Amino acid sequence: MKFTELNLAEDILSAVEKAGFVEPSPIQELTIPLALEGRDVIGQAQTGTGKTAAFGLPTLNKIDVTNDKVQALVIAPTRELAVQSQEELFRFGRGKKIKVRSVYGGSSIEKQIKALKSGAHIVVGTPGRLLDLIKRKALKLNHVETLILDEADEMLNMGFLEDIEAIISHVPESRQTLLFSATMPDAIKRIGVKFMKDPEHVKIAAKELTTDLVDQYYVRVKENEKFDTMTRLIDVEQPELSIVFGRTKRRVDELTRGLKLRGYRAEGIHGDLDQGKRLRVLRDFKNDNLDILVATDVAARGLDISGVTQVYNYDIPQDPESYVHRIGRTGRAGKHGQSITFVAPNEMGYLQIIENLTKKRMKGLKPATAQEAFQATKKVALKKIERDFEDEKVRANFNKFTADAQKLAAEFSPEELAQYILSLTVQDPEMLPKVEIAREKPLPFKFFGGKNNKGNNRRRANRKGGRDSRRNKRDNNREFKRISNKNRKDFENKGNKRPHRTSSEKKNGFTIRNKGDR
Repeated sequence: MKFTELNLAEDILSAVEKAGFVEPSPIQELTIPLALEGRDVIGQAQTGTGKTAAFGLPTLNKIDVTNDKVQALVIAPTRELAVQSQEELFRFGRGKKIKVRSVYGGSSIEKQIKALKSGAHIVVGTPGRLLDLIKRKALKLNHVETLILDEADEMLNMGFLEDIEAIISHVPESRQTLLFSATMPDAIKRIGVKFMKDPEHVKIAAKELTTDLVDQYYVRVKENEKFDTMTRLIDVEQPELSIVFGRTKRRVDELTRGLKLRGYRAEGIHGDLDQGKRLRVLRDFKNDNLDILVATDVAARGLDISGVTQVYNYDIPQDPESYVHRIGRTGRAGKHGQSITFVAPNEMGYLQIIENLTKKRMKGLKPATAQEAFQATKKVALKKIERDFEDEKVRANFNKFTADAQKLAAEFSPEELAQYILSLTVQDPEMLPKVEIAREKPLPFKFFGGKNNKGNNRRRANRKGGRDSRRNKRDNNREFKRISNKNRKDFENKGNKRPHRTSSEKKNGFTIRNKGDR
């Protein structure tokens, strides 16, 4: 199927074609026709499969530009996702002259109020800031015809259920509701029952959640050897663009400093950075001014960055679904990608949990040696020198140093000068600046980390099979979830309040968790 077969208006279709899209992704192909019919839809698909266009195109299609009222509302879990959705909706709606505004915490509310007063057909925002604007009467939703809940599972994990319900209470009941989520826990299903009218559930099969275009590897390594192991792999692989995931904000800051110290073009993003800084870092990464982006899970959730060739999981994620989202940053648009996860010996059991979800086995990868990394960087330096000598513009710049070059040539041999140039270009592995990354406790895993199991055989946990094996698997998953929930304490999005769990929510089976910045 092609976009031309989806009955979109000419101005919207023109913007789609201008963006270079010809065939819709599976979630787009199944969702757009239903949304155009006015149906309520629950769309289940991994981040990065085109969900913004899936809800955005039919929403833009029905906007009446002669009416300056807010006609569509998109609720997103994070600032980055709100900004990204706003940019994509603006791009597709520009030809129709649709006004799309984004509102989020950590940025001037006065400027956002001013932007809303200048007119908005679609508003994209985070729950806390949307509620604040509603209370200030700066945002009126009584004319909203389409309500979109994006990354609904993430919003529940971050404790936004009360905020979402409060926002929905200001939206007309006659609206169309579109809900998108990577996973479908019971709490999401309850939202569908409570706030939607006979929703159509569109699900992309689990086998499509992890792409064959991503080669998945793991490296078993001690905690204090992770950084050197990772940088040697980076030197050997020479990724064009890569993302390094750290579990905490402190970890992201330390990794960023360490990578810069070693000469890499790297920057980090997490919840403590102000919004301007975060957007600058993402813009530099997209524009190839950076080679490595270091990020926490929440800060990188929903990022749509093309060209990422490698994902490095410096810390194994605390829940398996985060792994799916991490590796979803690469292997896009038909291009191959690679993910490498560094695992401490007593964290090896987590690989099995992740593999059960992705239905794929990660391959063990042998760490690169310091000498292999040195040879790889030397090879790159030599190629660059060769390219520069072939570049007439670069060679023209040589003339500025003619007199100095002649003087040096008289004192030193060509071989000595070449050796000196290479010594400036390629770092000696024995002379690399020492980088100290604060030790963090490996994730506890009782079943796999027992006295008699040193992590040497990651597959032997459930060898016995039968009833005992199934019971062990259940115990592993329970322990895994218990640890994950225990660590979800830090709330990342400034400007969004954290709802409290009420007794009624417990009775209804809702579990409101505050997701930590990992």
